[in-house]
Amino acid sequence: METSSGYHVAVVGATGAVGQQMLQTLQERSFPIASLKLLASARSAGKKIMFNGSEYTLEEARPESFEGVQLALFSAGGSISKKLAPEAVKRGAIVVDNTSAYRMDGRTPLVVPEVNEEDLRNHNGIIANPNCSTIQMVVALEPIRKKYGLKKVIVSTYQAVSGAGASAINELKDQSRAILDNKDYTPEVLPVAGDEKHYPIAFNAIPQIDKFQENGYTFEEMKMINETKKIMHMEKLEVSATCVRLPVETGHSESIYIEIDQDNVNVEELKNLLKDSPGIVLEDDPANQVYPMPAHCVGKRDVFVGRIRQDLDRPYGFHLWVVSDNLLKGAAWNSVQIVESLVKLGMLK
Repeated sequence: METSSGYHVAVVGATGAVGQQMLQTLQERSFPIASLKLLASARSAGKKIMFNGSEYTLEEARPESFEGVQLALFSAGGSISKKLAPEAVKRGAIVVDNTSAYRMDGRTPLVVPEVNEEDLRNHNGIIANPNCSTIQMVVALEPIRKKYGLKKVIVSTYQAVSGAGASAINELKDQSRAILDNKDYTPEVLPVAGDEKHYPIAFNAIPQIDKFQENGYTFEEMKMINETKKIMHMEKLEVSATCVRLPVETGHSESIYIEIDQDNVNVEELKNLLKDSPGIVLEDDPANQVYPMPAHCVGKRDVFVGRIRQDLDRPYGFHLWVVSDNLLKGAAWNSVQIVESLVKLGMLK
């Protein structure tokens, strides 16, 4: 709803899956908006989008689009953010960027409000929203780190195709139908649209998300490793990741092994700690087959944690299963949370 006392907001990439979720989340949170600009590529300009009962016309995102804008939410790809985020800042906007463009920039805070909200005080106009798989992991681990310390993290992810965009969702559905109907199909999107080879995702698991780096890890895996250290301010933390794409539409799952600084902690203590922690829902009752699953997290903003077990060989080692909606907490909701934190901290006038 536009109000005379609200904020002047722009959403860049308003037609994409995350952009749409951002708009929906702003609406659900009744965020006070005085004016709203919906920006996208030239080919989308002129399209109409409904927001809060009013119709808006998409405009092409240009530097001058940000005149008078206080707050710009970006989710249109890293190259667009690199080109236009500084232009928005130059015109007085605070940018919350949902791409990887500024995440590891030394002057740009990388923020998950449940973990490092205070880092917002050090922004220079741009605030980076972390990678979706990193966000849910650090939300689950931060209460443990604060109380018991943290030495090591080994994570294996089971990531939904929506993280690769609408074309990957369509490919999963089309391939599934083709296989069930005994028809031929040609993979074109996954694991990476721009790579030479493409593999089927239907009835498969692909142990590659983003391109491989020289060290044998993928860019997605290195994002998780580097972003976790930055968000937690723990450069020496041992982190390793293996990221896998599964034929699930929405909701990332993660199997996480951690080592804490104490060896006299039991599972019940961890459960009690997590169930009272912000942004976390504990679903951990093996006797009744209660544990988090992606099918149950879609449309929910929380991070779901279960299957908490003590390692059988190391008293300071624990295993967790963590699930969250990658389009919500992993992207749109975390971005809107950052905006709400800016208001709460008095940094958005």
